[in-house]
Amino acid sequence: MCGIVGYIGYRDVSNFLIEGLHRLEYRGYDSAGIAVAQNQEINIRKRVGRVQELAALVEEQPIEGTVGIGHTRWATHGSPSDTNSHPHVGGNGEVVLVHNGVIENYSSLRNQLTSLGYVFRTETDTEVVAHLLAHHLEEQVKLGEDPSLPATCLKALEITIRKLKGTYGLAVMYRDCPDLIIAARNGSPLVIGIGEGEFFIASDASPLIGYTEEVVYLSDHEIALLSKDGFELLHRETGRLNPSVKTLDQVSTDIELGDFPHYMLKEIFEQPHTIENAMRGRLDGDEATAKFGGLNLTAQQLRRIDRIVLTACGTSWHAGLVGEYLIEEFARIPVEVEYASELRYRNPPMTDRTMIFAITQSGETADTLAAMRECKRKGHPTLAICNVVGSTIAREADGGTYLHAGPEIGVASTKAFTSQVTVLTLLALFFGRMRHMSYQAGKNVIRELRTIPEKVSRTLKCNDLTMEIAEKYHRCNNFLYLGRLYNFPVALEGALKLKEIS
Repeated sequence: MCGIVGYIGYRDVSNFLIEGLHRLEYRGYDSAGIAVAQNQEINIRKRVGRVQELAALVEEQPIEGTVGIGHTRWATHGSPSDTNSHPHVGGNGEVVLVHNGVIENYSSLRNQLTSLGYVFRTETDTEVVAHLLAHHLEEQVKLGEDPSLPATCLKALEITIRKLKGTYGLAVMYRDCPDLIIAARNGSPLVIGIGEGEFFIASDASPLIGYTEEVVYLSDHEIALLSKDGFELLHRETGRLNPSVKTLDQVSTDIELGDFPHYMLKEIFEQPHTIENAMRGRLDGDEATAKFGGLNLTAQQLRRIDRIVLTACGTSWHAGLVGEYLIEEFARIPVEVEYASELRYRNPPMTDRTMIFAITQSGETADTLAAMRECKRKGHPTLAICNVVGSTIAREADGGTYLHAGPEIGVASTKAFTSQVTVLTLLALFFGRMRHMSYQAGKNVIRELRTIPEKVSRTLKCNDLTMEIAEKYHRCNNFLYLGRLYNFPVALEGALKLKEIS
């Protein structure tokens, strides 16, 4: 889960990039780097290890400027090293770029470029993109185009990305056009922030919080040109687009640690609030049911559903297992929970009365997105349960519901899991009351749901006891989690949490 951040405007870009990379640390990474345009050159600082080590390097060897890009890398092609870290240079320094995703045909492209005389200094697929872009920029110059013009830079990038197979989120700088950053997306999320005389790029919205409230989420095959004078959005095949500007509904306190030592603990203690948020406005005591405004299906269409498939990965898959038990018990509808990385390659028997729910915190989980797209292509109603507003899955699904849990920055999911289980419980109640569940049974479920935030608060007040237990057993090498029925998926999630953080 690499991270991208970029800026063009009037601020000291190094400070913004370092802060943005700190905010992206939750995505997991093994190295970090930045590139800054300065005096007709693009200067790069990168280092294996933590962002704070990169920050120390930048303090020791400062680079000043107002245009730059940054990246946190999680190694796929090539080992973690200073050399393999992003940003990467193309040609003789004509282009510098950062990249999220995987280029599937990088090997054949690398062979072609090597035969043309390009020298590779890294093991990465990203350097292939950089050299390929430099090559096509050179070809444009040979045709008489001016490399200092944005149109020339754009043309070279358009030719380049048409040759790429795989996924990419790109942010590109050009040596001869220093007041320009071009971003391109296919299968790897990018968001553009719009400010007053400044523009931002990031792989998710967290680096933008506190800097701008206006954002544009790029869709696949879209390209954004950012300069100090403006922002232009294009589709690589159809040309110029009118950007759909969204409001970023997060504030800086959402991503501040406060008095907590790390985000995972902060998010654990946010659960009474986030569970309550997941239920807010959705409990209908008069009708003893739940209500959802975003499913985008009529009551008649919902009653036709005779099978539900929940698809997800990791923690979200565990939440789906809880949902399976609840929906089948409350609504008597057959439910299957499919691991998204398997469903995307399978062709299970499903009819037009099968409903798909894609469950994901980020709304960008690659396998879940691919599985949802495949089901949607086959004509099934596809709904999303996700947390991040404006995410790809949220935008592409036919409908769905948000968790309203706020940013989850800790790598090991906590509050998103309990919020997902809460929403799935509401869905079970919703479908149950449309079918077999009695009014009184619905009232009983609502009554119990309303007590959960307080019960979670009381549990969290046992933190001292929890610490004592952890101290007693922390040297044990093996743990076994046991659970039956609803507690079986909870046991799976508990085991995953311990494996993730230990």
